[in-house]
Amino acid sequence: MYSLGTNKNPIRSMARILVIDDERTSLILMDRLLRASGYCNVVLIQDPREVISVYREAPVDLLLLDIQMPGLTGFDIIELIAALKDPLVPPILVLSAQAGRDEMLRALESGASDFVRKPFDQAEVAARVRNALDVQLAHRMIFDQKDALERIVRERTRKIRDTQLQIVQRLSRAAEYRDNETGGHILRMSHISALIARHSGWSEQQCEIMLHASPMHDVGKIGIADGILLKPGSLTPDEWRTMQTHSVIGHDILSGDDSELLRMAREIALSHHEKWDGSGYPQGLAEEAIPASGRIVALADVFDALTSERPYKKPWEVDAALQWMREQVGTHFDPRIAASFFQLIPEILAIRKRFSDDAPMSNPASLEQVRYGEHCV
Repeated sequence: MYSLGTNKNPIRSMARILVIDDERTSLILMDRLLRASGYCNVVLIQDPREVISVYREAPVDLLLLDIQMPGLTGFDIIELIAALKDPLVPPILVLSAQAGRDEMLRALESGASDFVRKPFDQAEVAARVRNALDVQLAHRMIFDQKDALERIVRERTRKIRDTQLQIVQRLSRAAEYRDNETGGHILRMSHISALIARHSGWSEQQCEIMLHASPMHDVGKIGIADGILLKPGSLTPDEWRTMQTHSVIGHDILSGDDSELLRMAREIALSHHEKWDGSGYPQGLAEEAIPASGRIVALADVFDALTSERPYKKPWEVDAALQWMREQVGTHFDPRIAASFFQLIPEILAIRKRFSDDAPMSNPASLEQVRYGEHCV
C-alpha cells in the first residue's frame, strides 16, 4: 500500500498536470523534469488560448503556469479558470524568471498556490509539485467521500419519500373504500390542485408535494360511521355535525411526522372545508387565515364533487357547476385562487377527461341537496 508521501505513489504519478508556457524550451524542460520524477500524465500547452478547452476535457490536478506570456497572461488564465466555478479547483504553481514581490503577491491573491523559479531546479520542481499534488489529492478524496455520502443521503431520502408515498396511497385508498368516492375523484382532485398551485406561483417541489398530499384530504372519513358516511340521501343537522368532524380526525391521523408531505397533508385535511367568509368548518377561519393549500383544494374538491356521481346525487353538468362556483367566489372561495381556477378550465377539463368515471351527466340538484346531501362541499 502506498501513502501520499512516497515518490512511488501510483495515484500521484497519474495526476493530470497542465504545463502552460509560451516558450517551447521551457515546456520541454519541464516535461522532462516531471517525467523524471514519475509523472506520466503531463499535458503541454504553448498557446494560452487553448487552456480552457484542454482544461474541460478531463479533471485537472495541477497547473504549472507561466505568468508572463503575450496575449493572455498567467493572470488572465487564473481568472478564466476561476470563472468556470470548478468545485475542486486545482492548485496553480506560477512559473517565472523575473517575478518581483508585487507580482508574486498579485499571483497569490489571484489564486496561485506557489512559485517555481526559472531556470528550473529538478529537486525544487519535484518537491513543490509533490506537495501541491498531495494537498490536491487529499482534497479530491474528501470531495469524493462527500459526494459518495451525499449520494447515500439522497438514496435514503428517496427511499423514505417512497415509503411516505406508499403510506399516502394506502391511506387515500382506505378512505375510498370507506366512502363511495372513486379513485378517479382522488386523481382528478389532486391533479387539479397541483395545476392551480403551479398557476398560483408555487415551486415545482411544492406542486409535487401538493399532488401527493391532497389525496389525503378526506382520510378522516375513516372515523365516520357507515350509517352517516354511506347514507343515500340528505344528512340531518346532527349527522352533518358528525360528518364535519372528519376534518379534525384526518388532521389527527396525519399528525406525529414533520415531513413536508405529511405536514401539508394534515393542513389540507383540517382546512379544505373552511370558507373565505369564515362560515366553514371546523375552525371557522376566514380569508388569509385559511392555509393556501386548503383554499386550493377546496376549489378542486368542490368542482369534482359537483360534477361526479355520488350515492345521493347525479353529477352536475360542467357549465352548471362552474356557474354555481362563480356565485360562491368571495364567500366560499378565495377570489384570487378562484381566478386562477377559472383561467385553467381547459386544462381542468382535460384532467377530468383523462381520469373520467364515465358517469352520465344530469342537471344540478337543488342547493339544499348541495348544502346537506353532498358530503364534501
